[in-house]
Amino acid sequence: MAAQKHLKLTGVSNVSWKDAITKTIADASKSIDYISSVTVLEQKAKIDGNKIIEYYSTIELTFDIDSNRE
Repeated sequence: MAAQKHLKLTGVSNVSWKDAITKTIADASKSIDYISSVTVLEQKAKIDGNKIIEYYSTIELTFDIDSNRE
């Protein structure tokens, strides 16, 4: 069984929590190989008056460690 690493990240969006998660995974996948799962840890929002203006999603990404990498 391969070893796995976990990374906690927070993404932001002015559209939705789902958009914040999707953008964070897309950004992370540019520099992290072998992402295998995501766990949503927390969702928050910034409010202005009575409207949500920013959505924050804190996630944990799991990825396999490449033991053959030099």
